[in-house]
Amino acid sequence: MAALKENGSAGFLLGESPDGKTTQVHDINNDPEMEGLSLYEKKALLVNRELDSHGMGKYQWYIFILCGMGYMIDLLYAQAFGLVEPAMKQELGFSSERQYQASSGTLVLNAYAAPASGNIFSSFNAGLCAGRGTGRQYAFNLTVLIASVFGLCLGAPSNYNGILVLTAFVGFGVGGNIPIDTTITLEFLPQNRRFLLALLSIFQPIGVVISSGIAYGLVPKYACGVGGLGKDGKELEACFKVPAGQPCCDKASNMGWRYLLFTLGGICLCVFFLRFVIFRFQESPKYLLYRGKDAKAVEVLHNVAKFNGRQSTITMEVFAALTDEDSSVASGDEQTQKKSYRDHIKVELARYKILFSNPTMTRLTILVWITYMFDYWGFSIAGSLLPQILLTKNHEIKVSTAETYRNYVIIYICGIPGVMLGALMYGVPLVGRQLGMIISSALMGISLFIFATINTEASNVGINIMEYFFQSMFNAILYGWTPEAYPAPIRGTACGVASFWGRLFSIVSPLIGTHLLAKSTNGPLYLAGAGVFVCTVCISLMPRRYMGAKSY
Repeated sequence: MAALKENGSAGFLLGESPDGKTTQVHDINNDPEMEGLSLYEKKALLVNRELDSHGMGKYQWYIFILCGMGYMIDLLYAQAFGLVEPAMKQELGFSSERQYQASSGTLVLNAYAAPASGNIFSSFNAGLCAGRGTGRQYAFNLTVLIASVFGLCLGAPSNYNGILVLTAFVGFGVGGNIPIDTTITLEFLPQNRRFLLALLSIFQPIGVVISSGIAYGLVPKYACGVGGLGKDGKELEACFKVPAGQPCCDKASNMGWRYLLFTLGGICLCVFFLRFVIFRFQESPKYLLYRGKDAKAVEVLHNVAKFNGRQSTITMEVFAALTDEDSSVASGDEQTQKKSYRDHIKVELARYKILFSNPTMTRLTILVWITYMFDYWGFSIAGSLLPQILLTKNHEIKVSTAETYRNYVIIYICGIPGVMLGALMYGVPLVGRQLGMIISSALMGISLFIFATINTEASNVGINIMEYFFQSMFNAILYGWTPEAYPAPIRGTACGVASFWGRLFSIVSPLIGTHLLAKSTNGPLYLAGAGVFVCTVCISLMPRRYMGAKSY
């Protein structure tokens, strides 16, 4: 560790370089960038500079990849539930409309609404954990553990209610991934690599392609009869619906969708092993600074530097010099450390006021919430119902089930260049993020409306490619930009609450969409497209000062 001393007349700290020479490390009194900043922001600025000096080190790449795997898991299951629904419905004998209707006084949520309901609590809890004493470490690992344990069991039940219970727990684990993973990635990235926040979303279409590819290999091959059809060419029904001795769709002859879910559970378990056993995540230094744990923040910076093969220049003397200069006692809420748990909760809840601290921040928060609501509204319908709609339309034009699953892979692999284009928009000064989101959301909505008007194999594939390309581009920019817009003390909470509202709407929209689907194949497409256009309007009204501003 470099030895540091203060040169009072010059106003900067001196450090000893590896060759024994004395060099200037931090100019603390003559730095124009520090003028007008709070004590916390000054410390955060020094942390930014320290991480900027690392560049994209080994630690940063590990964080990027492992957080990306969290994104991947979210879309693995979001896609899988849409892919297995036809085979699951055929074996278990429930109708598309009855999935959401009351049965014996209890609302039965289907395989899309159940994980979304779990996601509500997980997303909200992830945001809360990000701002409480437990930190982000537990949420980083616990969400994946829950998803893997219950995911491995998901294909075992022989009744619909058992599947619903397990999908709710899987959704509970998966739900907190995106807000937590995005926040963690942002706080360790150098400022000139923030476009990687958008590129993090490339793991989402990768997850969709993996899920679709596995489904293509397993679901049609291990389906009832041939592609779900009996010898007479008619779809086999659930065994309880036909007389004894008649051909029917039973568990033993319909294992494809179960094999898919078992495989996805195994993938989740591997991700947990990588995140918990192979790699040790360091808590965010900015989060620790806000909590008044300056010594721990310095320790983290030195651990990251050591992992990257470097030497950190940040010490307690650097922060102490800022404290003395600012005549401040501490950053964040250090004084709350000795308070009771009840008082501590009150302090934490008071932090939510930051989201509405001034008119511009209030406008930002409300528009972000509405954007997430209708973004999830649109892509939840697309994820859960588009596979069924495409399968229905393909059956009408005599395209086989196996060919439809092959087309899923073709469609969703095109989300990868969509994410890459979204990341490129980060390089466009001032308007890149906002203009990219406006264009991509508008074209996503247009593609949904077009899909409602056509039905040939080529056009079905082409328009769905267009829809998923722009959906991936929009979500890449949105998820990358959201944590940028908020300061570190409230960043995880802001992302978690925004995701909470989105997950809430992701229950409502498929519920309505399924009722429309029972009456009209194209009804859900208009419903989804209209919701996406709400996002376009909200993004156009966002305050531009929060687009690409420096992150503290």
